Amino acid sequence: MYLVQILLPVYNNVSEEFSSSYFSVVRKELADKFGGITTYTRSPAIGLWKENDNKIVRDEIVIFELMVQEVDYEWWRGYKSKLEDLFEQESIMVRSWPVTLV
Repeated sequence: MYLVQILLPVYNNVSEEFSSSYFSVVRKELADKFGGITTYTRSPAIGLWKENDNKIVRDEIVIFELMVQEVDYEWWRGYKSKLEDLFEQESIMVRSWPVTLV
């Protein structure tokens, strides 16, 4: 069993908030494909990273999380690319790791 997380931006590159319909589409697609999803949208997480020596970039994100039996890396790469187009991002973080249910 694997946990997959997708980190999606709340704002576009000119600081405009994405419509809730963007997130609804992603949530529905993933719930339909995998049978369920958990979304953390109430309190966006804040990410900071150093773009260069003089500039720190701040981003607010929501997290979509789901459990899968196996990770189909080819499918996820394609879906990641689709999300990058939809959210107009250079890169969207999609990560996975094995989990054991107790």
